[in-house]
This record gives sequence, C-alpha cells and structure tokens, in this order.
Amino acid sequence: MLRPQHHCFPFPHNSGRGFQIQLCKMLLIIFSLAVGALLYYMFMRKNPQTIPEGDGWWGEGDRRASEVDDEPIEPFKIEVSEQMIQDLHSRLDNTRFTPSLEGSSFHYGFNSTYLRKLVAYWRKDYDWQKQVEHLNTFPHFKTKIEGIQVHFVHVKPVVGAARPLMMIHGWPGSFYEFYKVIAQLTEPGAQLGGFEVVCPSIPGYGFSEAPCRPGFNSLAAARVFHKLMRRLGLERYYVHGGDWGGLIATNMAQMKPENVKGIHLNFFPVSRLGLQHLPSVILGPYLPSLMGFTRTDVERMFPFVQKNIYTLLRESGYMHIQGTKPDTVGSALNDSPAGLAAYILEKFSSWTSLGFQDLEDGGLDRKFSLDELLTNVMIYWVTGSITSSMRMYKENLGVNPMSRIDAKVGVHVPAGLAAFPNELMHVPLVWAKQKYKRIVSYSYMSRGGHFAAFEEPQMIVDDLVRFIRCVEKSG
Repeated sequence: MLRPQHHCFPFPHNSGRGFQIQLCKMLLIIFSLAVGALLYYMFMRKNPQTIPEGDGWWGEGDRRASEVDDEPIEPFKIEVSEQMIQDLHSRLDNTRFTPSLEGSSFHYGFNSTYLRKLVAYWRKDYDWQKQVEHLNTFPHFKTKIEGIQVHFVHVKPVVGAARPLMMIHGWPGSFYEFYKVIAQLTEPGAQLGGFEVVCPSIPGYGFSEAPCRPGFNSLAAARVFHKLMRRLGLERYYVHGGDWGGLIATNMAQMKPENVKGIHLNFFPVSRLGLQHLPSVILGPYLPSLMGFTRTDVERMFPFVQKNIYTLLRESGYMHIQGTKPDTVGSALNDSPAGLAAYILEKFSSWTSLGFQDLEDGGLDRKFSLDELLTNVMIYWVTGSITSSMRMYKENLGVNPMSRIDAKVGVHVPAGLAAFPNELMHVPLVWAKQKYKRIVSYSYMSRGGHFAAFEEPQMIVDDLVRFIRCVEKSG
C-alpha cells in the first residue's frame, strides 16, 4: 500500500547530451537567475508582519450602541419542518431533465442520465430524518457576532485536558465534512490525549446567518472566528482548513499569531504566483534539485501547462461566475433541488479525481456514499444558503488579490501542509515557503483530492497529529 511521504528527497538532474546543450542550460540558468534577482528587487519590499484585526458589522441596519460582542452562546438543534420536506419532494417529482449527449460521461458537467438516478434515490430512499439524527450527535451552538448568528459544532473529549482546534470548511462543503475527523479526534484514547474541536459554519453557509451587506471576505471571517474562540474562553489554539477554510486559517494566523499555535492546511495556493516563478517553471523538469523540486513535485507539476494551467482553466469556470455575478446563478440553484445537487456534486466528482469525468456516474460513489453527498446538499437546501455561500468568491476576488494586505504579510506561526495528489494544482514546498515562513511539516499524501477530510479522514488525522507533535517537540 502506498504511504504518504513526509520529507523532501532531492534527486539528481538529467545528464547533458553534449557540451552545447550544457552550455545552453548554463546560459539559461544565468539568465533566469538574473531575472529572478531583478524581480526580487522589484517586488520584495518590506511588508507588515500582521494584519490589523479591526471590527465589522454584518447585521441588518446600523449598529446600535447596545449591540456589543458579548452575546450569549445558545444550544442549537437541527430541525426541519415537514412542510419543507414535502415541498422538496414535490420539486424532485417535477424535475425537468435534459438528455445527455451519448458517451459524454461527466465531461460536459453532471451527466443527466445519472442525475435521474440520483434524484430517484433522493426522493424514494434517502432518509433525511435519519441524517438529522446523525448531524445532531455532536453538540451544536449559535452566538451572535458582529450582528449575525454564527453556527458551530463544539465537541470536547470525555476526559482529560485537550488541545483546542478549529476546523474550517470551504465551498461547496460544510461543517459536515469533518464529522469523521471530529469523531477520531475526540473519542476516548484519541491521539495526543484528544482535542477540543470547534467547527463553525462560515457566515453565509449552512446554519450560520448570511451577512446583510457587501464586503464579508476571508479577513472578516478570520476576525469573526477569533472572536468566537475568545468567547469560548480559548486563548491559544490550532486551526485546520481546506478550500476557503485554508485561506481563513491563514488569515487568522496573520491577524493574531499570538493566539494561533499553528495551522494545518490541505489547500494552500500561492496567491502571488507570477513572473518570479518563471525560472523554476522553465527549468524545473530539467534541473529540479537546483529549483528546489523533488521527484514527486516534478511528477505532479509537469508538463506545467497541461497539469496546472489547462486544468485550472477547464475547472474554474464556476469561479468566474461566482466571483462576478453569484446571485444570478444562485437564483436558479436555490429554486431547484436537482439543479443544486448537480452543481455541487459535479465538484465532488472532478475535485476528488479528474479521471472520474470519464465515468457516467462521475465516480461519486467511489469515495463517498450517496447519503453523505446528499446530506451535504441538504444542508445548503434547507438553509437556502447556496447564493450567500457563493458570494464569498465575489467578496474575495472582486479586487486584485495581490493588492490585499494578506498578500503582503507572511505567515510566521508553525505550518503543516498536506499536499494531496488529486488537488487541482500542486504547490511544491519551495513555493509554499514564500508565504509560510515556519513550515514544520510538508507531506506528499499518497491519495486523495480536494475534499480531504471528507474523503480520507484517517490520513488527515494522522498528518494533523504528526504536525502538532512536530510543533510541540520544537517548543
């Protein structure tokens, strides 16, 4: 069985085919280094070390003097009316399907032939009430922060002291992604003596209230989650994140490094990827060790255009829509459960493995059960949160990412990075170091994709525990 690699192993570069080839390579290296030095001089200015925490208000109307951030924490239980379920069934019964192209599989998006089967299962076999009981096995709470209700799961070990850990989801996921991980981290006999896990829903997602005004981006979410942890009496904590959760965790570390003991990420794109990376892109396949690449980096990155740029272009159409006009497509998805399922679950197919596009069922049941997938969809449906969740793209991508303050601030808390092979873009350690200044563990995971905690919970738990051991061993 393949095992994840947890260290970087340099390997020899390819031998030359003659003096002229070697000379050309040397000239290219000299030119690349010169360009790199120029770019370093142009772009590497002195930057601030932290992000100001600031404050915000996302509730209706203006903030009143009586509105202070000391709201009580109230227990919450997931409940859905029978009327809503009957409405869902009626909409599923009246779904209007479009015939699929012959042999198209998932290459045109969610295959409508399989969508018929999924809708039939959803309507006749899926037991929402059973899933609600499962969702309510962990304690849920709500509290008002900056004018909006924030939902979170909060689980403590049965006995003993525990390490506080916040786990943050992304789109189109939810807090439910972490249920198997939470169980392992908090059960009796858990590694490192167990964790006190706080798993919030990002405002605008699931059971967290949506902001009422524009501007709620990852920086605002980071501030809200710091306030949540303070309200829980937790002053020092670890943070794990994937997708938007990875960016929010990064922002939390940049904003309050004195509170964040370390961040563990399975999604860590380099926001300032640009001309300064050109030398390593050009020379990486030929002189990998000189560029700081390992053999695994080369296998996952090159040919660069086909494995990274082309894949991102092909798979990021949703991002351009949601980053510009999310409310338009959101109107359709919020009205059609079948459309919502197709839109969300197409991502659970291709982002788990691009090869699943060759299958008529999108490979959805290869890694997840239909009940698991539909429960995640149901969290969006019963809360009507698909539109507000997609606005996170508009708020974060509506400005030049390189002009944001978090693009200019490094991450100086310990970081653990888990690189899964089926992630849309591989980020090698040498690139990650430009942002994360104290990487204490970097793991080449042997399998898995974008929804790592949902797909490979044991691997996430093991790597998280390994990272925290490294942090605490180093003092």
